[in-house]
Amino acid sequence: MKIIEAKSYEDMSRKAANIISAQVICKPDSVLGLATGSTPIGTYKQLIDWYHKGDVDFSEVTSVNLDEYAGLDETNDQSYRYFMNHNFFDHINIRKEYTYVPNGLAEDLEAEGRRYDELIESLGGIDLQLLGIGHNGHIGFNEPTDEFVTGTHVVSLGESTIQANARFFASADEVPKKAITMGIRAILQAKKVVLVANGTDKKEIVERAVYGPVTPKVPASILQLHPDCTVICCFK
Repeated sequence: MKIIEAKSYEDMSRKAANIISAQVICKPDSVLGLATGSTPIGTYKQLIDWYHKGDVDFSEVTSVNLDEYAGLDETNDQSYRYFMNHNFFDHINIRKEYTYVPNGLAEDLEAEGRRYDELIESLGGIDLQLLGIGHNGHIGFNEPTDEFVTGTHVVSLGESTIQANARFFASADEVPKKAITMGIRAILQAKKVVLVANGTDKKEIVERAVYGPVTPKVPASILQLHPDCTVICCFK
């Protein structure tokens, strides 16, 4: 595991974007695993800027997102499909039909999880997975549990996750209580992983994930076992 402490949020975002752009330049048809949340926005902005300057081309890229809220459709401005379109896809030349997000409206969410895993497998797996980290150590929506869940699955969101996401909604009561999330297996099978973490409030959980025991109580700790994981953090 490689750990980089950035000088600022902008520096962190640029360093992460450097790794992603290098991946796409070296392999134009890369499969990118993408994350939502406030932390990756700067990375997406930097990639958009480089795209408009002609430095990186996303025309052959396929993307698979980590997760989606249960019960929100893509027109809802709090859905992760909407987030990705608004913050990234609408501003680059990626083929929208090759951007995949779990279907939070599926009648059978467990079956949707199996379908999503089969999709990722059919793509040959993920070349580079971008991750954030929650205050409780979650990656994707893999919340602290008694055991790691390998496949894409339905999860009940922890209280700390609901409170952290409440700022995007009118109140915490409006935050969906369930989501569908990529499991640990697809994340660990990604050829390269980049985790970004920003803010003084993330320092403790990042230290636990990086230096503490590997435990499902801190889901991100499993990344210690990944052969090519870069953690880029800014704790200022």
